[in-house]
Order: sequence, then C-alpha cells, then structure tokens
Amino acid sequence: MHILEIPSFFPPYGGLFCLDQAKALALQGHEVRILSNVQMGMTIGLKDYLLLPYRRFEHTVDGVTVLQSYQRGLPKMVKYNVERWMAIVQSMFRDYVEKYGCPDILHAHCAKWAGYAAMLISDKYQIPYVITEHLSRMLLEGEFGKSPDYAWQIPLLKQAYERSGRVIHVSEELADDIARYYGRDYNWCYISNTIDTDYFQYQPRLSLEGRPFRFCCLANYSFLKGYDVLFNAYRKLQDEALDVQLYIAGQLTDSYQCRHEIELLQLKGVKTYGKVDKQAVRDILYQSDALVLPSRSEVQPLVLLEAMSTGIPVVSTEAVPHCQRIKGTTIVSVGDADALAKAMKEVIGHPLSDGKALSETVRQMASPEVIGRELTSVFSEVTNTRSSSLC
Repeated sequence: MHILEIPSFFPPYGGLFCLDQAKALALQGHEVRILSNVQMGMTIGLKDYLLLPYRRFEHTVDGVTVLQSYQRGLPKMVKYNVERWMAIVQSMFRDYVEKYGCPDILHAHCAKWAGYAAMLISDKYQIPYVITEHLSRMLLEGEFGKSPDYAWQIPLLKQAYERSGRVIHVSEELADDIARYYGRDYNWCYISNTIDTDYFQYQPRLSLEGRPFRFCCLANYSFLKGYDVLFNAYRKLQDEALDVQLYIAGQLTDSYQCRHEIELLQLKGVKTYGKVDKQAVRDILYQSDALVLPSRSEVQPLVLLEAMSTGIPVVSTEAVPHCQRIKGTTIVSVGDADALAKAMKEVIGHPLSDGKALSETVRQMASPEVIGRELTSVFSEVTNTRSSSLC
C-alpha cells in the first residue's frame, strides 16, 4: 500500500508520533513518505524562523523520506496563516504526485490542520483519508475557548472528521474529551501510538541496598504536567527522611522558575536536565527505579510506556487513559500531593519484582509491529470501501 503521512506538527515543533507511525507502517512492507509543512513562529523560535531553509526540499529521517517546507507565520494573523498553510500543503501534494504517483491513502495527524488539508486533497483526487487525533480538550481550549460555538475553525474541522474514512483516537477517552468541539457524528476507533520497544528494552536495575531510591519525571515544566504537585509530594518524602532522589528532564526543567521552586521548598537530591534527546531519556530511565508523572491533562503519555518498557513502575494520575493503567501503574487523584507522596512511598517500600514481564506487556500493546498491523487493518478497510482515484 502507498501511504502518505501528513502531520499538523513536525520538528522542530514536535510531531514525532507521525514519524514513529510511518516507520511502523514501513515495517509492514508499505511504501510510506511524509509531507510536512511546518509553520514557524517568530516568538517561539526566532533562530529557526530566520535560519531554516526557505525552499522546499527532501530529506531522510530514520529511513523515511520527508518532503519538507518551512512556512514563516505572520504574528496575529491566524486565519491567513491557516489558509496559506493549506495552499502550501496542496501545492506540495501536486508536486508529490508528479514524482511518486498517487498514494492509496492519506494519513493525517490531527484534524487541525492536516485533517482538513487531507479532506481538500481527497475531494480533488478521490483518495480516501484517515485522521489520527492527538490533541486533547485542554490543548484545543487554548485556541477555541471552552465554548467553541463561535470559533470559525470548528465547522471546518468537524467536516474533516465527518467525511474521513476513519478517525483514530490515541486513547478511548479522547472521543469523550473533545466531543464538545467535534461532536460524535463520525466513524472512529482507538489505536495506541507506538514506541520503540527495541530501543527502550528491558534492563535490570542495580540493587537498592546502600543507595537512594531514584524517581524520575520526564515532562516539560508546565502547570499541566503538575510539577508543583510533584515537588510538594517529594518534600513530604524528604520530611520523612526517606532516602530518595529525583531526576527531572524536559523543556524548561532547567529554567530559573523551576530551580527557584526547588530552592523555595529546599528540596535535596533533585537533578535537572532541561530538554534532552531520545538517548538521554533512555539513560535517565535506566538510572531510575520508578517514573512519576503528576499530570493534570494527558491524551496518551508515551513516556509512561517507555518507562514500563524498560522495566520500571509508574506513579501517575487519573489524567492517564485507562489503556495505560496496566499492572505496574499506580494511579492517584489529580492535584493531590498527599496521595502522590503516599503512592511514591508505597513504590519505595514494594519495588517491582518482575520488570521483564511488564516490559513484555508493553511490547504487546505498543510495539511498532503491533501498531503497524493495527493501522494496516484500518487502512485496508478504508481503501477497500473507497477504491476509486482520479490520479
């Protein structure tokens, strides 16, 4: 099958879930490429805005061909930027067809705006499209507000949902979470994002005898990730004279604000890494005995699966979807530092005895082989239902 992935987001602004799924599909023997137009923002990355290429080009990322464009967004001109983004993606698709032929299916990541672009391309070329949705209600609220009745974007995005061959939510709860924006009049299913289970493979940890118990939190420093709750919970463990350490990594975890919060609470044994790459994430996990993620909102935190794939337990909150609450996961209420401290203390007192079994459970849930097969099944069903093409 010839599959073209169209992400709404791509590096340097996230979006690696698209690349991971593209690689998973390539493992199934499909012809897979990515068409990416990234809108750059002056206020969030001036260096990238100025220095990244101004022309379209092709490059290879982890063995996947990426047709790349960087669009310079104009401040406070949302609608104009969106319309221009759509025009660029459609123009890139015309160039793609001339070089590689017409794909059998379009796989858009997030309705906003790759899903809508896929719908426009589908209308013109009679190619079926599927949307994998990653954005939660709390992320959509920032742009559309809590009452989206008057947001001009909503009718367009609802249309993309309703006309898609399938909407694939990365957690079952996501359908309910975003229903106020997109309704329910569309065909959907649930398929997990994939993680590199070979890379994040099981590794036994050193004996706890004579050393601190090491927690890690791998998340950007923000209110949604609940670092304030984590620091208060960690302070409670410290007050009980428990021998613990905490490693934190993610964007802004090395910022003044984060360090200031640590100093105000007089926390000891906290190591801040800042933004790190994939190898550093694995290194931190291999040095840790448990991961803690006190999030206030999540769609599908892949770091939980990565941690459990390496063989360590997880303490998190009710924000985590049920599909990730497997044996080895402890769940507490959102925003409850006392409950989080109690759960962390329980993990210290009863460390996981069979991390290898936990790792294998994750492999059966989210390995590239498993997710590649599940996506292939959906794509085959959609293309068989709508097989005509004007290419």
